[in-house]
Amino acid sequence: MPMPRASVEDTGLPLPAPAGLAAPAPDPAPLALEHAVLKALLGAWALAACSAEETAAVEEHLGSCGACADEARRLREAVGLLHPPEPLDLDPGLRTRVLAGCLDRRPPRIPVPDWAHAYDAETARLDALLQDFGDAEWHAPVRLRWFDGAAAASHRTTVAGVIAHLLAVDGLVAIALGLDDPLANLPAGTAPTPAGRTEAYWRTSHFPPTRSVRAPWREQSHGIVRMVSFTGGGSGKLTVSYGDSGGGEVELPVRDAMLDRAFECWVHAEDIAEAVDYPYGPPSPRHLHRMIDLAARMLPSALAERRRAGLAAPGRGRHLVPAGGPGRSLRLEIEGHGGGEWLIPLDSPAAVGSADHEVAHVALDGVEFCRLAAGHVPPEEAAAGQVGDREAIRDVLLAAASLSRI
Repeated sequence: MPMPRASVEDTGLPLPAPAGLAAPAPDPAPLALEHAVLKALLGAWALAACSAEETAAVEEHLGSCGACADEARRLREAVGLLHPPEPLDLDPGLRTRVLAGCLDRRPPRIPVPDWAHAYDAETARLDALLQDFGDAEWHAPVRLRWFDGAAAASHRTTVAGVIAHLLAVDGLVAIALGLDDPLANLPAGTAPTPAGRTEAYWRTSHFPPTRSVRAPWREQSHGIVRMVSFTGGGSGKLTVSYGDSGGGEVELPVRDAMLDRAFECWVHAEDIAEAVDYPYGPPSPRHLHRMIDLAARMLPSALAERRRAGLAAPGRGRHLVPAGGPGRSLRLEIEGHGGGEWLIPLDSPAAVGSADHEVAHVALDGVEFCRLAAGHVPPEEAAAGQVGDREAIRDVLLAAASLSRI
């Protein structure tokens, strides 16, 4: 009777690997290291930077050394703090959402007019950015950029100089509302324009602006918001004069001037954030849409002004249009947050945009369009989808850039 053959399992010998598969590598044997060496490796072990052999040696040692085990636990907890799961920067729309939630629960006794919300939000965002700045940040160099109608222009200043500029131009709104002008001591004959007031303030300061400029700027912005709130929104019909910039008197209703100031506050906050290497997001979509709408409404007048100055072509097929009548139009399509569509009349600011008379179509991202209108993107480099009359498209993009100013 044949004897049964012993299986490999019975012999205690290792099982052969199946054909075509390599046998699994054995676990590395722990290294024989001294206590001082193992303790020195705890930091690398906590960061998962040890080799497999070192890891095995450290973990075997932790099972028998209470002091090293406690230190290893503390090191692992510290490593966890070095890698926050989410960025620390707040969502730029968080303030709007929190305020909306609070106001839903308890409406304000004196509400801020809807058209002033963007200015209120953007000045608050910039003020929060400035809050912890030290002397180095306040004196960080900033280059203000704009488009002077024919070419790019710039001026070198500092973070404090930018806030001084905002203080000077916001003062035009304050004057229209009957508030005190913080720059009332400027020399007689100072041009009552954004550039004139800003340059006079920079020129007459005994020292370059410092962090001390933040307090009057902040007080003035709060005063403007309080005033338009106390007047029940009726102040929105008042007129803000930006002076004569060479193409005639520039005036805006207070409600539009507040949007203009919100727009410039955001643009210059980005300039400041770039100077100190800090991230800064665009406004909330609702506020961004209002800013884009203001720029779109100003384009026909800007285009007409460029024609009068000889900076824009007369336009092929251009014809006189009765006030309120339809005329040749460009469809401006703004994509992304705050977007929409606007029909821009090309022949006269008094004409009405008409889909039946559309001769061109331009598509732009919302933030890109705003940076074009701020003079931060050259018109020829604007990433635009373009269809139709190339001359009309070029003139409208140049008109958008010419909305910018110092």
